[in-house]
Amino acid sequence: MKELIKNTFIMLIITIAAGGILGFVYDNTKDVIAKQEEDKTIQAYKTVFSEADNFEELDLTVDGSLKESFAAEGYGSEDIDGLILAKNSQGENLGYIFKITTHEGYGGDISFTMGVKKDGTLNGISILSISETAGLGMEAPKVLVPQFKDKKAKKFVYTKTGASSDDEIDAISGATITTNAITNGVNLGLYYFNEYLGGAYHE
Repeated sequence: MKELIKNTFIMLIITIAAGGILGFVYDNTKDVIAKQEEDKTIQAYKTVFSEADNFEELDLTVDGSLKESFAAEGYGSEDIDGLILAKNSQGENLGYIFKITTHEGYGGDISFTMGVKKDGTLNGISILSISETAGLGMEAPKVLVPQFKDKKAKKFVYTKTGASSDDEIDAISGATITTNAITNGVNLGLYYFNEYLGGAYHE
C-alpha cells in the first residue's frame, strides 16, 4: 500500500512538472509560431498578388441563400474559405484573393489561393494543400497552376485535346478528376467575383 501511494505521488509530481514545462514552452514559442504562420499566409497572398503591398481580410458569410446560388450554378462541392482585399501602398484596391477548398479531389480536399485583378484577370493560383496520386494528380502544381496565370475568362473548362483559347485548360494526363476539381474551384471564385463583387462579367 505504501509502495502504491509512493508511486502515485511520484507520477503526480512528474505530471505536474511536465505540465509546467509544456506551459512554459508554449508561452515562449506561441508568438514565434504565430509570426511564422502569418509570414506563411502573407507569402501565399504574395504568390498570387505580387504587386500588392497590403492585404485586408474581408467578412465572408456563406449563408443558405448563397449556398443555394452556388448549388444552382453547379458548385456543390467547393467552398470559399476566405476573401482578402489586395491593396497597393497607397491603399488602393487592386483586386481580391480567394481561399478555396474543393472536396472533389481524387485523394481528398484540395485547397488553394487565387488572385483576381479588378478587371477580372486571374493573376494565378497557389496550391496550399493537396494529396493526390503521385505522378498524376500531384502534378497539378507543375501542370495546372501555370495555365491559369494572367488569364481572363468568365469560366474555365478543361480539355484533353489541347487548349486553344484563354478559357481552356489542358487536363493532367490520367488525372481528370484532379483537373476538374481545381477548375471548378477556380470557377467558383470567379463566379463570386463577377456576381457579388461587381466583376468584369457582372450581369
